[in-house]
Amino acid sequence: MSDPAHHRRFWRWWVCALLLLASTINYMDRQTLSSAAARITLQFQLSQEQYGNLEFAFGSAFAAGSLFFGLLADRFSVRLLYPTVLTVWSIAGFLTGFVESYEGLLWCRGLLGFFEAGHWPCALKTTQRLLAPGDRAMGNSVLQSGTSIGAIVTPLVMMALLTPELGSWRAPFQVVGIAGLLWVVIWFLSVKSSDLQVERTGIDGTQGLVGALWGLVKNVRFWILIWVVICINSSWQVLRAWLPKFLQEGRGYLERDVLGFTSVFYVATDLGCLGAGALTLWLVRRGMTVHRSRSLVFFGCACLTASTTLVAFLPKGVGLLFVLLLAGAGALGLFPCYYAMTQELSSTHQGLVTGLMGAFAWAFSAPVQKLFGRLVDRTHSFDLGLACAGWTPMLAFLALWLFWPKERKTTSKF
Repeated sequence: MSDPAHHRRFWRWWVCALLLLASTINYMDRQTLSSAAARITLQFQLSQEQYGNLEFAFGSAFAAGSLFFGLLADRFSVRLLYPTVLTVWSIAGFLTGFVESYEGLLWCRGLLGFFEAGHWPCALKTTQRLLAPGDRAMGNSVLQSGTSIGAIVTPLVMMALLTPELGSWRAPFQVVGIAGLLWVVIWFLSVKSSDLQVERTGIDGTQGLVGALWGLVKNVRFWILIWVVICINSSWQVLRAWLPKFLQEGRGYLERDVLGFTSVFYVATDLGCLGAGALTLWLVRRGMTVHRSRSLVFFGCACLTASTTLVAFLPKGVGLLFVLLLAGAGALGLFPCYYAMTQELSSTHQGLVTGLMGAFAWAFSAPVQKLFGRLVDRTHSFDLGLACAGWTPMLAFLALWLFWPKERKTTSKF
C-alpha cells in the first residue's frame, strides 16, 4: 500500500520541478536578445544607449506587469493564470523574430516583459503553499535555478541556429517562442483546481486589499525587502543583459566563444543558486535560526558578486572569465533567500507582495539599463558600470543586518 504522505511530498517537489521548467522557458525567451545583441545592434545600427532602451522597455513593462499579475494571482486561480501568462509571453517572443524596425523590437520587448512578470507571483504563491518556511529557500532555489538552465540552453540554441548571415538571429526567437506549449499541457495534467486554492482573507487576518496594503505599509520588513530587491535585481539584470556585449565588444572575444562561455557562466549561476538554498537548509537543520541562516548565505553571495570590481583590472583571459563566474554564482544565489523572506510577509496575499516587490525592483533597474548604455557610450568601456553593479547587493545586506527585527529561535516543521 502506498504512503499518502510520501506521495504528497513527491508531488510537491514535482511541482517545484515544473516551476523550474517554467523559469527555464522564461529565461530562454528573455536571453535570446542578449545572446544576439551584437548582431541586432549591427543590423538596426543601434547605439549602446538604444540597446539599453530595449532593456528599459522590457523592465518598465515588467514593473507594471508585476503589480498587475500580483493582484490577479491573489484573486484568481493560479492553476489557470500561470499557463495563460506563459502562453502569451511565448507568443511575444515568437513575434520578435519577425520585426523589421527598432520600434518593433521595443514593442515586442515591452509585451514580453509585461507577461513574463506574471511568472513570479504565480510561482512564489505556489511554493508558499507547497512548502514549510524552512524548506522554502531550497524550493525557491529549484525555482530560480530554472533561470540559469534557460540561460545555459539559449546560447546552445543560438550556436545551432545562427549562420554567417546577419539576419539568422531571427530563427532562435521563433524556436524558443513555441517552447512553452508542452509545459502548459504538463501543468494541467499535474495540478488540479483544488490543489492551489486562493484564500480570500487579508494579510494577517485583515480583510480585503486595502487591509492587506495597510498591513504591508506598517511592516518594517516590507520596506527593507523593497530596498533588498532593488539592489540585487539591478546587479543581476546588468550582468544578464550586458555580459555578451562586454565580452564581445569590450574584450574582443569572438561571437561563438562568447556563446560558449555564456552557457558556462549560467552553469555557475545555477550552482550558486542551488548551493545557496542547500546551504540555508543545512544551517537551519543544524539549529541556526531561519533568518540568520538566510542572512549568512546572503552575505556570502554578496561578497562573490562584489568581485566584479576586479573586472576593470583584468584583460582578456582565464582570470577575467573566472571572476565573472564567481560574480554570477553570487548574484543569482541572493534570490532564493530574498524570496523566502518575502513569503513570510503574508500567508494570504503572496501575489500582492510579489507584485509590489517586482514593481519596485524593475522601476529602478529598468532605468539602470539605459544609464549603463549611456555610460558605455561616453566612456567606451563596460568596466566601471560592471564594478558598480557588483556592489549593490552589499548595500542590501547592510539593510538586513542593521534594520531587520530580531527573531526568536524556532524549529521548522511541516
